[in-house]
Amino acid sequence: MLVFVVGLIVFLGIHSISIVAPGWRTATLARLGERRWKGLYSVAAGVGLALLIVGYGMARRDPVVLYTPPAALRHLALVVMLPVFPLLFAPYLPGRIRAAAKHPLLLAVKFWALAHLLANGTLADVLLFGGFLAWAVADRISVKRRPAVEAHEVPAAPQRPANDAIAIVGGLLVYAVFIFWAHRWMIGVSPLG
Repeated sequence: MLVFVVGLIVFLGIHSISIVAPGWRTATLARLGERRWKGLYSVAAGVGLALLIVGYGMARRDPVVLYTPPAALRHLALVVMLPVFPLLFAPYLPGRIRAAAKHPLLLAVKFWALAHLLANGTLADVLLFGGFLAWAVADRISVKRRPAVEAHEVPAAPQRPANDAIAIVGGLLVYAVFIFWAHRWMIGVSPLG
């Protein structure tokens, strides 16, 4: 569990710098330059992610069960997951979804984390998905308070009327792949039971 917790702290910690220390981030970015900052940031995030993945796998071998969700919540989790992949597409396909969601990646993380909290009740699951949910909420609040100068524009396709349809159809296709195949292949558990 220690490897998992350290990975979670490192991964969410590096992604929380703009939330808890925006001045330090800006000063360090100016001092190091964008390329070195992004390089160090990427290495730290990669190490955190690797520890998180390995540690989560280790924690799943000997799970501490906090609660056992009823089957209805597992079915609800499948519904809550529906908007996740379209929201992941939306920042790169500007349209009404992106405009309405304002920060579609953070909204996708919230839905993803909530769905997994509904369907899973081990200590590792609660720490992982609860941690990501808390981080996404904190980051969204922080984004509202940051000056517009600090906004990071995501490289995206040109704005077209079809972008929303592409995000929805593409997202739902990826969702289907995850539900019927990829989740079992990547995580070892089928969300369908």
